[in-house]
Amino acid sequence: MPLAEKTDVLVVGAGPTGLVLALCLERLGVGVRIIDKAATPGTTSRALVLHARTLEHYRQLGLADEVIERSLRFDTINLWARGQRVGHAELGAIGKGLTPFPYLMIFPQDEHEVLLIERLRAVGIEVERPAELVGCDDRGDHVLARVRRADGSEVEHQVSYLIGCDGARSGVRELADIGFPGGTYERLFYVADVELHGPVANHQLHVALDEADFVGVFPMKGEHAARLIGTVVQEAEGERELGWSDVSQRAMEHMQITVDRVNWFSTYRVHHRVARRFARGRLFLAGDAAHIHSPVGGQGMNTGIGDAVNLSWKLAAVLHGCAGAELLRSYDPERRWFAERLVATTDRAFTFVTRDGPLARRVRVSLVPALLPRLLQREAVRRFMFRTVSQTAVHYRKSELSEGRAGSVRGGDRLPWVAAADGTDNFAPLASLDWQLHVYGRPSAELSSAAERRQVPMHTFAWHDDLRHAGLARDAAYLIRPDGHVALADPDGRAERLERYLDAHGLRHRHASGAARLGDLASR
Repeated sequence: MPLAEKTDVLVVGAGPTGLVLALCLERLGVGVRIIDKAATPGTTSRALVLHARTLEHYRQLGLADEVIERSLRFDTINLWARGQRVGHAELGAIGKGLTPFPYLMIFPQDEHEVLLIERLRAVGIEVERPAELVGCDDRGDHVLARVRRADGSEVEHQVSYLIGCDGARSGVRELADIGFPGGTYERLFYVADVELHGPVANHQLHVALDEADFVGVFPMKGEHAARLIGTVVQEAEGERELGWSDVSQRAMEHMQITVDRVNWFSTYRVHHRVARRFARGRLFLAGDAAHIHSPVGGQGMNTGIGDAVNLSWKLAAVLHGCAGAELLRSYDPERRWFAERLVATTDRAFTFVTRDGPLARRVRVSLVPALLPRLLQREAVRRFMFRTVSQTAVHYRKSELSEGRAGSVRGGDRLPWVAAADGTDNFAPLASLDWQLHVYGRPSAELSSAAERRQVPMHTFAWHDDLRHAGLARDAAYLIRPDGHVALADPDGRAERLERYLDAHGLRHRHASGAARLGDLASR
């Protein structure tokens, strides 16, 4: 069998997770190939919603501005029951000050993938398709991956790491013999891209909590364009070919929705599963290959992109000799913990809005409409809702890489975003995808000397009250990971604590010719 050119990482699957992983690895100077068994990219909208945390990562990659330009922004959620709007939350207002992107974006997956493929092509990486992984052998120090090409021939790739971003039916997961426990919801659901008119045609998100039906209305670009998600009439679920006539209409009638045209329609079963582990040897899982859950909150694709960002910098650090292979052990617990919590949360929410029965209906259409408007009047509730949905509350406090606390910021937290009066902000340096030290106030001479000696870039920010309101401590030292999470928070800003942390985790600058600073790989 012919052996293809060796490379650092082979990514299997060219959905958003795999494409972002390949982009991140390329930016970090890692050799990468990406394959997909589909002959062409997807042509349907599928996943729609991009959250603030994803846009923050895209800002690091120089993608955010173009994504926003191509997307539809919305920041309002409405809840309906029995034909009445019973809840209304403007997320943009409550997200202001927490992130540079205090809103949600609608960016259909087919258009999203086109943009990511364009970016990869611009740096010389083409998605190889159709190409299917049919076998692999983890040799301990490398992986031999067997790939079948369009003409039926097979070629062997020798790679350092193999990453499965190949969806819920992941071949990589099967080859790694990793279990995928969970279950399937009883009801059959539909998704449809439509043209409609009625009170919901206002580029806001609408969700109906009706007696038996569930329907979600997601805004899309175009005056009357929307994505509908809901339940199929139960009596029709056993039929082979289902169409729009099988859609349960009651909730839509209550919301005064008139569908003028159906552009795309599909039915599906909703699963909730998390892989027993996200890594085995030199094989890793990300995105739907590692976790799938209900569509509540539009979390799936964003979580997969978060996996890609988390894994990419760790692979780069190990491959470039900036850390030992043990750094990769942190990927599984960090991302699997979040996936398990997310599946549990969305499972409870999805069960609530779709469960049938007298008690469930009573709670949905009577109790919730009475309580929810009052709750949404409270800023703390709305702020919690934004942080949860936007994924800006994701943290890795239990990770072995997380240490310390300064102010209210703990090791593992996402770095709080703070803008200065001149329009600059503390997220700008994160574009380097580099380990870096932040001090808000004045660093000690000893800390500055240690950062220079250990070749960790230091960024200092003039102290002002907004920093304190964000939870940051004056003159404290925050060691920031390449993904924008705090690794070490030291309230005293001590040089010895910084150096002890770096030594404990085997983090070092490269000693090869033209040695780079610790983590400074983005410019390669």
